[in-house]
Amino acid sequence: MDKELISGLKREDFQATVQGKQTDLYTLRNSDGMEVSITNYGGAVVAIMAPDKEGRMANIIQGFDNIQDLINSPEPFLSTLVGRYGNRICKGKFVMNGKEYKLAVNNGPNHLHGGPTGFHARVWDAEQIDDQSLVLRYVSAYYEEGFPGELHMVVRFMLTDDNELSIEYRGTTNKKTVVNMTHHGFFSLAGIANPTPSAMNVICQINADFYVPIDENSIPTGEILKVEGTPFDFRTPHAVGERIDADNEQIKNGAGYDHCFVLNKREPGELSFAAKIIEPDSGRTMEVYTTEPGVQFYSDNWANGFPGTHGATYGRRSALCFEAQHFPDSPNKPHFPSVLLKTGDIYRQKTIYKFGTI
Repeated sequence: MDKELISGLKREDFQATVQGKQTDLYTLRNSDGMEVSITNYGGAVVAIMAPDKEGRMANIIQGFDNIQDLINSPEPFLSTLVGRYGNRICKGKFVMNGKEYKLAVNNGPNHLHGGPTGFHARVWDAEQIDDQSLVLRYVSAYYEEGFPGELHMVVRFMLTDDNELSIEYRGTTNKKTVVNMTHHGFFSLAGIANPTPSAMNVICQINADFYVPIDENSIPTGEILKVEGTPFDFRTPHAVGERIDADNEQIKNGAGYDHCFVLNKREPGELSFAAKIIEPDSGRTMEVYTTEPGVQFYSDNWANGFPGTHGATYGRRSALCFEAQHFPDSPNKPHFPSVLLKTGDIYRQKTIYKFGTI
């Protein structure tokens, strides 16, 4: 018999046959009493039970309490894996080796997050290694959502005794392709509720001197601009809501924060500090470390109060996302760090979300 979950989630509510495969719920636990529940449908993290400064546990990630609501989510990328390509590709097109590839278009004129049937909407093969680690595997077929090459992706989730949720990615392809994996956690450090509190009082720090400006369709202009003197300067901590409605063209283009920050790195690919947030009322904190060159900071600008786990509701700007990744539209911006994956090479990425209290 399964151990009862602190989150109140029930494993059987996530068990179904979808796309001819079995979906299920897997739960990781550490020695500190933290609990992380993940389903193999899209690699969605549906619960992170973490203590506040008084030791009270709450679920600090937005999700659902059953498989059907997850499949039918108004926010299809709610706390899911994202692939093959996280973020946007302009007009869903790119040229590689002189050939134009046309991708699914699902965000105005653009391709977003792997398309409507991307990795977030696929049933992954799951293997729970032990109480603290889960491995998900998926083979993305040649031309799935328009991408070249058959891509074999392995993602390992691990909950350490230091209250770190580590996500490691490893991918190989049989033909040259583009890959930009991420996980789209919608973090609500105050704890999800009805309604989930606004995240605008959360204190945020991002280790970036530069960011990637976007046009009115959220496609990078190709520039890399300094954060200095702008609402994007989180080199020192600021409340997220302090400048989110500033009279600033970039803020308007993103309807708030929805931009890729260029992380300060000593060398490409090093695992280094990316961001930290502090929720002042609960005292909960989260630090982000990644090997990726960028992190998309998204202030949940489009949620409308839709229902989620155990009657919680998710309103506008009630969550914060830190999607570690390469830059948007990189296949069309040769001066951005490359997202090409060649035969014989291995795609690797590691991102850590470390939870604590003040």
